[in-house]
Amino acid sequence: MSKILVFGSSGQLGQCLKLIAEEKKVNNILFFDRLNSDILSLNLLGELFYQEHPDFVINCAAYTAVDKAEDEIEQTRKVNRDGAANLALLSKRYGSILIHISTDFVFGGKSALPLKETDLTDPVNIYGLTKLEGENAIIKITERYFILRTSWLYSEFGNNFVKTMLKLGKQHGQLKVIADQLGTPTYAIDLANCIFHIINSSNTSFGIYHYSNQGTASWYDFAKAIFDISDIPVKVLPIPGSEYITKAKRPAYSIMNKSKIELIMQIKIPYWHDSLKKCLSQINNSR
Repeated sequence: MSKILVFGSSGQLGQCLKLIAEEKKVNNILFFDRLNSDILSLNLLGELFYQEHPDFVINCAAYTAVDKAEDEIEQTRKVNRDGAANLALLSKRYGSILIHISTDFVFGGKSALPLKETDLTDPVNIYGLTKLEGENAIIKITERYFILRTSWLYSEFGNNFVKTMLKLGKQHGQLKVIADQLGTPTYAIDLANCIFHIINSSNTSFGIYHYSNQGTASWYDFAKAIFDISDIPVKVLPIPGSEYITKAKRPAYSIMNKSKIELIMQIKIPYWHDSLKKCLSQINNSR
């Protein structure tokens, strides 16, 4: 059985990987967060790799506070670029396969068609830029990698758009939500299942892949669906992004083409609305 190391285990994807590992009875897997393993410390990481000799390394660790990143450029770059480079370096040294989570924010948002892995990257904020730098660092260091770009991640764990909307929906009878930024909400449980599918497949078609749920939505569509499925009576008003000023710019269009991962990995990707129902059911059942 493959030995797997997961970094960034305290985030929502890390917690989803833990849940799926328990369900699938994956025993040879170790989880690390900032408290027990710092991806910025090459020496400590080196000791860990020497002890464990992992077959797979999953990097969920990232600086993801998009607006805050505009002010904390150095720290964002350390985590998103240098941390990824450290894991790539040690993965190469020990013959491990690196599965690295990236983002749709590496794109500029000017496309009118679903984005392919080969399309031009043009990040519009520091978060997207440093995640792209992390991708490039990995590609330069090792050939044995899967970079999975995902989008609008949510789950029953951590802080995310779904949980924020549920909270605000109970406090306000009316909300304004951006309607001119298009992407695809992605259930982190689905992404976690995809990662284990890649590991179990023994596929060595290394490279960059896009994975999000199927379909298209604006943040307005996403919010409406959350309230409709949850039977929360909130009036949602669509507004342009220009009415909601944020420190970091967001891409206006980041819908990704998933045909590559579907074909090569032989994976079926759920529709975003169906996965949202599953997540909301889990959240409601846990209360």
